[in-house]
Amino acid sequence: MRHGKKFNKLGRKKGHRKALLRNLSIALITHKRIKTTLPKAKALRRHLEPIITKAKDNTTHSRRVVFSYLQDNEAMKELFGPIAAKIGDRPGGYLRIIRMGFRLGDAAEMAMIEFVDFNEVMLASKEAKSTSKRKRTRRGRKKAETTVSSESATDTATTAETSTDMPAETED
Repeated sequence: MRHGKKFNKLGRKKGHRKALLRNLSIALITHKRIKTTLPKAKALRRHLEPIITKAKDNTTHSRRVVFSYLQDNEAMKELFGPIAAKIGDRPGGYLRIIRMGFRLGDAAEMAMIEFVDFNEVMLASKEAKSTSKRKRTRRGRKKAETTVSSESATDTATTAETSTDMPAETED
């Protein structure tokens, strides 16, 4: 029975699971995106997000706590450097899991896990959508457009009348 089971054991003993999550964490921190199976990706997100939260404040204590989980100096430099700078104002949800389909060999469900703030393609598309998106209503905007167009038509008519009254000056 699964009473009180809070996390996926991934079919491994405690030491092997700890080493697996440590290696996946280091790979994700250094490469910013990795491809793995869906259960491993979900376990990794649950394992790594509290570590990333600890890395937001750069104190000696938080560095020692994070190092106890990672045991890798290069990953520590990357985590407390550019990653902490980019996620400083984000309140949580640092990782994104994208399902990739099934693996050909054993039909395991694959997923890509990545940092949310490090995918430039998705960030660029979000900015483009937010700038080009107009607010739509059920009624439409016909009245506002007709009043603006009628005002611009009267303005062009008055400028046309004034331009015909005055002779054009020519430069010699």
